[in-house]
Amino acid sequence: MHFVDAKGILTGNGGHYGMNVYRGCSHGCIYCDSRSRCYQFTHPFEDIEVKRNAPELLEKALRSKRKKCMIGTGAMSDPYMHLEEELRLTRRCLEIIRQYGFGVAIQTKSDRILRDIDLLDEINRSAKCVVQMTLTTWDDKLCKILEPNVCNTKRRVEVLEKMQERGIPTVVWITPILPFLNDTEENVSAILEECVRVGVKGVIDFGMGLTLREGDREYYYAALDRHFPGMKEQYAKRYGNAYVLPSPRAKRLTEIFQKTCQANGILSTPEDCFRFMNELPEKYSQMSIFDFGAG
Repeated sequence: MHFVDAKGILTGNGGHYGMNVYRGCSHGCIYCDSRSRCYQFTHPFEDIEVKRNAPELLEKALRSKRKKCMIGTGAMSDPYMHLEEELRLTRRCLEIIRQYGFGVAIQTKSDRILRDIDLLDEINRSAKCVVQMTLTTWDDKLCKILEPNVCNTKRRVEVLEKMQERGIPTVVWITPILPFLNDTEENVSAILEECVRVGVKGVIDFGMGLTLREGDREYYYAALDRHFPGMKEQYAKRYGNAYVLPSPRAKRLTEIFQKTCQANGILSTPEDCFRFMNELPEKYSQMSIFDFGAG
């Protein structure tokens, strides 16, 4: 890792903001879109860029804002990768978000988020907190290949359960679904059944497939060569250099997905999920403050 002094920490239009404390990741997921060259990394992806002044920048920004809103983090780089155990920058930023009465929508694949569950609970009581967890692969052996340096899907479901026990709403990203790898009815159904069981608020799917861009594609294909000899050629024959790679089973998998979500009252479109995550209704905040005080 290496440290930088960032010039700013928040992006957005005022209705909600995004934040990334780190750039790069140590999880090693073979499909990671953040490796794409369009994001203009000037350092190796595993050499994590640490914005050491992120908490100071965040406090300065939030202190000057009158209107409370949601702050999202984790879209580009996981806020709970390995180095967070020592650096605790994500936690310090969460403490500032709580201090100034903002809400947070935080996305991760890691059970390290449980370290901060009390803090997330407090944010949810005083404003709003949404925990997002990516679940792609139910089979442990395959999961270890696709997402090698992070806890398995079953452990992530346990995290969702613990959040639900605190009344913290959760959203699952069931993406990407990789053609010829985890694009089976058994895999998708198993994940969705667990989403229903633990009571998630929404599930995000972007078409039961994968996207590949320059930089990301080369890394993914090299991983296919290592773990699934001959599959890269199968991809090249079917998809060429396409950006969007839908699973051959996308129609059937989407049917299962939509039927399951509709039958169980789960938000199932990206638009509905993002609307829920990005909104900090005044009524929600007032009710949460009352509940927090009553406890």
